[in-house]
Amino acid sequence: MNYDDMNYDEASEYWTSREHSDRKHPEAKKSLLNFIAAHHICALATGSGDFVRCTPIEYNWVDQTFWLFSEGGLKFRALKDNKNICLAIYDDVKGSGFGQLHSVQISGTAEIIKPFSEDYMKLLEYKHIPEAAIRKMPTPIHLIRIVPSEADYLNSDFKKEGYDPRQHILF
Repeated sequence: MNYDDMNYDEASEYWTSREHSDRKHPEAKKSLLNFIAAHHICALATGSGDFVRCTPIEYNWVDQTFWLFSEGGLKFRALKDNKNICLAIYDDVKGSGFGQLHSVQISGTAEIIKPFSEDYMKLLEYKHIPEAAIRKMPTPIHLIRIVPSEADYLNSDFKKEGYDPRQHILF
């Protein structure tokens, strides 16, 4: 195949064209929520215009919302203009192959939370971070709230049960 003639539209529809409502796992959302809760690191993708950034970052999953503390970084360049994000969480499967994959890509919107606001203080308490330590910083650490809208959850175990391994889930 000459990749100058690549059919990007066809390739982008690979998974969505294979979705069948009768192959949806009845416990997919519950499994997804457990997967998210069991992990604490994601790759956060942000972009604006021709600028794209993907940042590995720790998250907290509280009340079906992602909360990320960050000192700063280039992700904020993109978030200034575009609040739409994608984040990925995945298991490390060294040598296990395709039959052992567990991952999720989540789309949503980001919001920067004002330092020392009610939500900010709740997350400091949740993380056991003393307010006094943050107040001593030259610039308070930033808090990003991400509200998920949809997810593409890949769970190879579902295929063993006769369901699609990829499940599209709305929040």
